Amino acid sequence: MQSGTLRESAAEFLGTFVLIAFGTGVVAEVVLSGGANGAALSIHLAWGLAVMMGIYVSAGVSGAHLNPAVTLALAALRGFPWRKLPAFVLAQVAGAFAGAALTFVTYREAFDHFDGGSRQLTGAKATAGIFSTYPQPFLSLGGGFVDQVVGTALLMLGIFAISDRKNAGPAAGGPVVVGGLVALIGMSFGLNAGYAINPARDFGPRLFTALAGWGGEVFRAGNGWWWVPIVAPCIGAVLGGLIYDLFITRHHPAKA
Repeated sequence: MQSGTLRESAAEFLGTFVLIAFGTGVVAEVVLSGGANGAALSIHLAWGLAVMMGIYVSAGVSGAHLNPAVTLALAALRGFPWRKLPAFVLAQVAGAFAGAALTFVTYREAFDHFDGGSRQLTGAKATAGIFSTYPQPFLSLGGGFVDQVVGTALLMLGIFAISDRKNAGPAAGGPVVVGGLVALIGMSFGLNAGYAINPARDFGPRLFTALAGWGGEVFRAGNGWWWVPIVAPCIGAVLGGLIYDLFITRHHPAKA
């Protein structure tokens, strides 16, 4: 791996680590306190702030993708080098795994107090959802696939708009606006399956839970839900970018 790619991958690891540590941390605080320390609104806002902080940590080095679906869309539509894609994705997944581990270690005694040491996916003492997304009982795999495509398409469309200087995108303050975008998606489209909209954000922590006591059921739950937040966001991100380019980018006036 070239030194430049290594440096950028390290930034992607750290940025994603920060994102997931704060994101899973707020859900842990709400769940393990029985709702006494927050609710859905605090979760949505904290995830947005977590994205903002992850971007500030890494943007100057790697561009702060923090999401394999975003990296894929940037490679497909914005000239990001395809050769860097595997390194970025691996760093993002590893950072998400480590961020989840930090939350678990920090709250280990709170977990034991809450569930008596019996890690559960369902029921009143369920804690797997602190780390990864699981669909509502009414949601089919097809409905969940649509949900993740839509959420990630809106994310990518928004990112392209925010970064588009020809469309008055912000020259500064971009991380704050992107964080607000993620919070908005959560408040608008979080009901069905928790708005993963990021394969690393879902898979890294899910892999951690499989190894940390919840077992292989994390991959069987929801009729094998685990692959939906991986595949659907990748499709959604490219689709959202294409929509923005179709309606906005292609109509920008040519440079004089």
